Order: sequence, then structure tokens, then C-alpha cells
Amino acid sequence: MKDKHKEPLNKDQSPEGQPPEVPPGGGAPDQPQGERPEGDDRPEAEAQAPMVALTMEEYDALQRDLEQTRTKAAENLDGWQRERADFSNYKKRIERDSAQVYQNALTSILKKYLVILDDLDRALRNPPTQGEGGNWVKGIELIEHKLLNAIEAEGVKRMENCDGVFDPNRHEAISYEDNPDHPSGQIIEVVQPGYLIGDRVLRPALVRVAR
Repeated sequence: MKDKHKEPLNKDQSPEGQPPEVPPGGGAPDQPQGERPEGDDRPEAEAQAPMVALTMEEYDALQRDLEQTRTKAAENLDGWQRERADFSNYKKRIERDSAQVYQNALTSILKKYLVILDDLDRALRNPPTQGEGGNWVKGIELIEHKLLNAIEAEGVKRMENCDGVFDPNRHEAISYEDNPDHPSGQIIEVVQPGYLIGDRVLRPALVRVAR
């Protein structure tokens, strides 16, 4: 009795000679279940996210919510920008006011030192002529020099060239006099020197002016 030789199974056939079963959900027979098809480059979440059907009413409601959210976000951004600008202006105003308060206090103190300088200046105009007058003058000059250095360190300087034309912004006239040696408006004499703090007049110079 001859043995029947079994023919080898085709890879596309089942042992019974039938095509292999297709897995649920479709797909190629040789694709393991749970793996993405070759060539699918979508993100994992997008590839697996189910599609959701919306009615027109639901879609319109979502659109309205989106527009309202965008409007609210724009309003919040605008309000934040306004508050930031207001705070910046407030900060600048406080700094400016603080600087002004400091300048006013400094000016008030420096004016008191100017009075002392005036006394020293008058004393040096009439030095003693007898005894130890020379040493006395040197001592007064030293004190005046130290005081001038102290106020110059704060930005104060004495006005120069006060013997020219009268300037009401820098000078204060204590008298107007007829003088043949000076034309009208010319300063005859500086009675009390003026001082500047920076570019601002700390104290005007007291002068006699030709009429």
C-alpha cells in the first residue's frame, strides 16, 4: 500500500485549505492587533481619538463660547497693560516728588550756609590793621575756603561775571542810580554775591544798577 505524500501548506491557507481569518476590525491578516498601520504618521492620541459627531446647535454654541473666551482674554490683556502703565507712571511720579523734596530741603539748608559766607566775606573786606591782623585774616580766609568747598560738593557755585548787564533771572536790583561811568542797565556794584545749584539759581546776586 503506497503512502500518500502530504503537500506543504501554502502560507495564505489554513490547515483546512481555507483562507486565514481576518481579525475583527479589519486589517491585514499578518498585522498584529493593536499596532498602527505602516505609514500612519499622525500623533498617537489623534490616531486613537474617536470622532465625535456634533449637531449644528452644539457647533454654534462652541463657536460662541470660543468668541466669548477670546473677547474676555483681550479685555484682561488690555486691563493688565493699563494697570502696568498706571503703576509705571505712579512710580515715576513718586521718584520725581522724592527728588523735589530732597532738593527743597537741600536748598533750605544751603541758604543758611550762604548767610555765614556773607558774614565772612564782609569781615574780610574790613580786616584789622593792627596787632595780629595778618594771622586773623588768614584764619578767616581758611574758614571761608573750607565752607565754599563744602557747598561746592553739593553742586553749589558762586556766580561769576556779575559786573555786566543786569539780568533779572540772575540778579536782584536794590537800587537804580544815575552813573556817568556806566550805561543804562549796567551793573555798578555787586552788593551780595549770587549762587547757583546746578543750572538753577539758588540765590540771586544783589546789585546796584545804572539807570
